[in-house]
Amino acid sequence: MIMIRSIVASTHAMPFVATRRAAATSTRSSNLASVHARVAAATGFTYPIIASPYRPFSGAGCSDEDDDDNGSSVSSPKGSSIIEDKNDPHTLPRSRRKAHTEQREKKNLESLPVTFADISRANVAIRHGVIRTPCVKSYFLSELLGANIFLKTEFQQFTGSFKERGARNAILTLLREMGEDELRRSGGVIAASAGNHALALAYHGKDLGVPVTVVMPTVAPLAKVDRCRKFGAKIIIEGAHIGESKEYAEKLVSSREGGGLEYVNGYDDPPIIAGAGTIGMEIIEDVPCVDAVVVPVGGAGLIAGVSCAVKTLKPDVAVYGVEPEFAASYIAALGAGKPVPARITPTLADGLAVPTVGSHAFEVARHYVDECVTCTEKEVSLAILRLIENEKMVVEGGGATGLAALLPGAQLDRPELKGKNIVVPLCGGNIDTTVLGRVLERGLAADDRMKNFVATVSDRPGGIARLTTLLGDNGASIKDMYHERAFLHTNIDHVHVKVVVELQGKEHAQQIERALIENGYDPVWDDGSHKNMI
Repeated sequence: MIMIRSIVASTHAMPFVATRRAAATSTRSSNLASVHARVAAATGFTYPIIASPYRPFSGAGCSDEDDDDNGSSVSSPKGSSIIEDKNDPHTLPRSRRKAHTEQREKKNLESLPVTFADISRANVAIRHGVIRTPCVKSYFLSELLGANIFLKTEFQQFTGSFKERGARNAILTLLREMGEDELRRSGGVIAASAGNHALALAYHGKDLGVPVTVVMPTVAPLAKVDRCRKFGAKIIIEGAHIGESKEYAEKLVSSREGGGLEYVNGYDDPPIIAGAGTIGMEIIEDVPCVDAVVVPVGGAGLIAGVSCAVKTLKPDVAVYGVEPEFAASYIAALGAGKPVPARITPTLADGLAVPTVGSHAFEVARHYVDECVTCTEKEVSLAILRLIENEKMVVEGGGATGLAALLPGAQLDRPELKGKNIVVPLCGGNIDTTVLGRVLERGLAADDRMKNFVATVSDRPGGIARLTTLLGDNGASIKDMYHERAFLHTNIDHVHVKVVVELQGKEHAQQIERALIENGYDPVWDDGSHKNMI
């Protein structure tokens, strides 16, 4: 009885530690209850969203138990002469010291531009206006990568990307702060975008009755321009690229002509980041056994929100960012300690080609993200190809970078991630059909299923026929052939033939090369080498 009173008394004296111990115990009974308790422990209050009727994940690979809190009893040892000083954590018992450090860190995180409380409010606000996308396990990709791969299908949103979450939350925030009549009188909202953000803002502006103006660069796809116009947005084509469009939009806001328009940054406004963070809450609820989350990075708004939510609800989860190697602005910001302009080269992941990450987004992300890596153009094209062939999912380059970094030979192909439960948000699916065709061909080439080579053949009758017969006998399908006679410096009775062939993979390509060499041809392959595959 004395021991029970002592424990109860110490628990009343240390409510924060008691809450953590209660959270650790509750995880054994319910994954959803674990989320609720961790929210209370991390934020100090219980939010209505945490009690929402989300469906718990019951898929393979997840356990109903979470890690226990390894803290020891909060009571001081009997007979201890230590005088506890709340201002000096070193005088506190170990468990008290841990709680003190966590409280101090929590205060620092609460001063960030976006907190978990903001994400929770956003989740409540937008839940009836956006699709709660599933988080499905991929059998084929799990087998290929040696881990349990879960795909968060954000490309299934009505306008094709996760941007809807932030766009709706931003408009609702302005309506709450300014009032519906005032926001409409001011002309509504304005944004600069060449694609996903423009579509999301135009769609939700129409749904919420708020006028939307979108400044788009001259290189914006016509299909996306037309879709924005159909949603009722006012379209202004200005600027050779998105940077110039953004400058024009900001000048318009500050001018009389703007008439009080409210500018909404597509990746750096706090409501945008908070809206994106709702993806992280859904990930933890749908896949409570998650070990790592791999997130595409452009302006850093998505990874800032997702990492904040995931790390608050389950701090032991690793959060990785992935940028295209031709647009590594977040890594540049990490090196400089602040957002700085980065060199941008055209990339398949065009939606992530942001020259400078957002200041608010960077400030949040750097506190939560464990590591950021890059992926190559080859890996992006392969990721798109793998998703189409194995999952029947069409995803744009920027949306596939998370998977790209996990492919064999990529930067996250690491021993420590093998066998783990990894969630990959597929954040967009708005890829032009013409671009998709080119990307698929690049993917096939990267996969050694499409190769081209140049061979010298006789210009006499039957010369090319013998080559095509040899290729056919070895199972190669000729996709294209180019016959060159003029620009040669060899014998007059010989010509060069450039051949594009469809193959079954690297082993088949090696078989074709051996057959060509054995029959007297000396093929020069697409990388300029004579014998690059054997």
